[in-house]
Amino acid sequence: MLKLHINVPRAVRVICMVVVACMSLGAITACSLGSASLFSDSSLYVPNLLEKAQQYNGKNVVVSGAYLGKSGSPATSVLALGVSTADNGLDAQPLGDQIWLDNFPESSMKNQLHQPGDAVYGFVRVNGLFETGGSYGPDNKYKYRIQVASAEPIERVQRTEARIENTPPGDGKVSLFELTDNPGQYNGKKVTTQGYYFWNGQIFVLAEGVSYEKTNDNDKVGSSPQPVGRQIWMEGFPPDKSAALNVGPNNSFVWGKVEVTGEFKTGGGFGKDGAYRDFLQVESATPLQK
Repeated sequence: MLKLHINVPRAVRVICMVVVACMSLGAITACSLGSASLFSDSSLYVPNLLEKAQQYNGKNVVVSGAYLGKSGSPATSVLALGVSTADNGLDAQPLGDQIWLDNFPESSMKNQLHQPGDAVYGFVRVNGLFETGGSYGPDNKYKYRIQVASAEPIERVQRTEARIENTPPGDGKVSLFELTDNPGQYNGKKVTTQGYYFWNGQIFVLAEGVSYEKTNDNDKVGSSPQPVGRQIWMEGFPPDKSAALNVGPNNSFVWGKVEVTGEFKTGGGFGKDGAYRDFLQVESATPLQK
């Protein structure tokens, strides 16, 4: 399942809603539309700018849209009408025509945007020199470019964290901090420890904590969660225990505080891309809280 994050002025909202309604016959199930108040009277939005690309070519513009940044080869740094994601916030894809952004200040803005783990995205206002008619970005695949002079977030994402404390978990148990500080001491042994279980279909870990976007004071599940702090790759968590934890839409993610027992290993090369030093094969698990 996919959800759309689209933020457009009121003048074109109906057009976008019609498009989304047609697309929903396929895999798309939800759409979040912002209000015109998010766009200043003096700024353009992406479709309007690209409709008049020749008129604005070589000029400084202020344009509002959805920023999407991804590392890797090739990297992505674009401005578009919106962004589509999976239910867990991963696999963000730009919607519609895209503008390549040179010198976008992602590092200073990302804490106010969405960070599901594999990308940074959110609604921004960009000021810079607009160009068309060339070949820009990686592999010269983009028809438009803005050389960014300044940028600001339109939406400001608020993240909160849940973490375990660095205290002994009880008799016969080993803290996550002790395990990760002295992994060799427990290598090949059965251990019982506590932490935050995190699963999103790509990552399965026992972590020191979880960071998530909080939409309101009553939101306990959140969106776009990510594990934070110390992490152990973990497999074998019983699926029937997940229902007692925080579960995302369409089972797109699971997270919560747990106590687990299993064989601990260390030495590196575990998990996704072999990026994890430590591993725990779960034999039993008990949810402690959401």
